[in-house]
Amino acid sequence: MEHTPTRGYTPAPSISPGLTLADFDYALPPALVAQHPLPERSASRLLHVRPDRLDDLGFADLERLLAPGEVLVFNDTRVIKARLFGRKPSGGKAELLVERILAPRRALALVRTSHSPKPGTVFEFGEPVAACATVRGRDDDFCELDFDADVLALLDAHGHVPLPPYIAHADAPEDGARYQTVYAREPGAVAAPTAGLHFSEALLQRLGGRGVQFAHVTLHVGAGTFQPVRVERIAEHVMHREWYAIGADAAATINQAKDDGRRIVAVGTTSLRALESAAQQTAAGWRVTAGSADTRLFIVPGHEFRIVDRLLTNFHLPKSTLLMLVSAFAGLRRMRAAYAHAIAQGYRFFSYGDASLLERCTDDTP
Repeated sequence: MEHTPTRGYTPAPSISPGLTLADFDYALPPALVAQHPLPERSASRLLHVRPDRLDDLGFADLERLLAPGEVLVFNDTRVIKARLFGRKPSGGKAELLVERILAPRRALALVRTSHSPKPGTVFEFGEPVAACATVRGRDDDFCELDFDADVLALLDAHGHVPLPPYIAHADAPEDGARYQTVYAREPGAVAAPTAGLHFSEALLQRLGGRGVQFAHVTLHVGAGTFQPVRVERIAEHVMHREWYAIGADAAATINQAKDDGRRIVAVGTTSLRALESAAQQTAAGWRVTAGSADTRLFIVPGHEFRIVDRLLTNFHLPKSTLLMLVSAFAGLRRMRAAYAHAIAQGYRFFSYGDASLLERCTDDTP
């Protein structure tokens, strides 16, 4: 999970000056916020958002919705037990959410204490003390910390699954298994790429047997994904930074499909952001470039999509950057209608909720 951040491709978005936070608000009954996963991963519902209609389906219907040769692009990031509960030597409580591991014993973290921690502040973990961390300094909202033990090992031993704030219960053994995709392999995320939670090994085998192709990219989902947008005018928002990597094999699979005119289906907004961040203009058109970088790509209505043709995603929070992204992909008015329909039909929302398959159609305007 260690990496050296580099500056990624982040094109300036074409943001309508008239777009405000209120354009992405909606009222959600609290009962529709899914608190637990369904017993079976692929038993969730699927709303197919098409340019001319909405279809209520089951997730297993994906088998007939995907044509042989289409490429499903998965984010193979693995959620780490990023939440640590510790204390100062004086006894004051501290809660840390590790955002990024910079070196085996160094990390960036959101730190919650009674007072803002200063350089030199020490935190202890475990009872008796198993490890300590010392604040080196600040990086925006994060503290840079030096640990006296391997950070990943410490998190495995003493950390907690960093469930989103809208899930009301503490993490349980169920969450250790189900707040993780079956294909997760690269540790580094503090939130799951939730569209992938619906895939079981059996469903993946059936899709592969039908000729659907798979490609894997990595984008380590950061704590910023849960940070609220604090400005009213969308054009003033500064997107959080996340690290992604696309290997040569994945890039070759995706680019060959683009050459052949086959569709690219992003499994989740994180896969989409990685692909669109890695887009490069070539003689043949827009193609994906292999490599790794940081991205602050902010996708809002007006964005020109270069790689992704279809998007599989969950239902997102009001006023969130993810709701802005899906509105850019399928059209703002269309997504308003889709969310109103999903609420009326009792779909389950957010991380453990149901899914939607969006067809790219950005010709409607606010």
